[in-house]
Amino acid sequence: MTLDQLRIFVAVAEREHMTRAAEALNQTQSATSAAIAALEERHNLRLFDRIGRRIVLTDAGRDFLGEARAVLARAAIASQRLDDLAGVKRGRLRLAASQTVANYWLPAVIARFREAHPEIALTVRIGNSDDAARAVEALQADIGIIEGDCQLTTLRAKAVAGDTLRLVFPSGAAGGDLSPERLRHTPWILREAGSGTRDSFLQWLGRQGLGLEELESTLELPSNEAVCSAVEAGIGAALLSDLVVRRSIEAGRMVDVPIDTPQRRFHILTHAERQPSALEARFIHHAETSA
Repeated sequence: MTLDQLRIFVAVAEREHMTRAAEALNQTQSATSAAIAALEERHNLRLFDRIGRRIVLTDAGRDFLGEARAVLARAAIASQRLDDLAGVKRGRLRLAASQTVANYWLPAVIARFREAHPEIALTVRIGNSDDAARAVEALQADIGIIEGDCQLTTLRAKAVAGDTLRLVFPSGAAGGDLSPERLRHTPWILREAGSGTRDSFLQWLGRQGLGLEELESTLELPSNEAVCSAVEAGIGAALLSDLVVRRSIEAGRMVDVPIDTPQRRFHILTHAERQPSALEARFIHHAETSA
């Protein structure tokens, strides 16, 4: 069994499609199929069921997927260690970031890092805060950056920069009456479960003496930009990062109502059971000094 076979197996398993996996790996479909066939033949075990043009993992394949990912993650760590010993000139860094961080804060950090380390390859996967934390926990990312706190004890969290949350209403909405009665009757637009922005809203709502179940009308959307557009369209109110809504407020497309809320910190996440490599440490330094 080779690392290349494992990489091909994981690529096919994640896409459930030979051609798409081959394209992602920049190799021919025949080479991809041959690698899977060799794995199955070597161990006399079927890893995929073929259903028309589509393939799906068997029970054995699903069990093996976690092991394959773990082996590839450990191989990547070993490769990074060799880069450290040779001096950080080349290498690859895998980042996972929540949406607010990835879209509004992280680009400037990456730009500074790339200026100092142009030979380093960077990949960024974007999800919500929970997605980013789970990627680091599963060794699918070297570093995670999220807004708010992380509850996973398997990870180290280090506070870096932050943002301010603003309570926004459609343009022309009434003034600053934030009584529990008004809050109950306000249509609220929320991010999905697992989002740091949603968690911040629930914490703020709790300080007003209310729970989510007491709100009469809520709409859940999967991105900050979708929530922002919904507020601009007059659908309802939201609690969003100043980084997201600042331009819309300045343009008069929505209004904010001042609230007493502390600055929310961003956190850099690393796995608790492994020391950050020299490359990772350098990136973390750039992130800390970009506050």
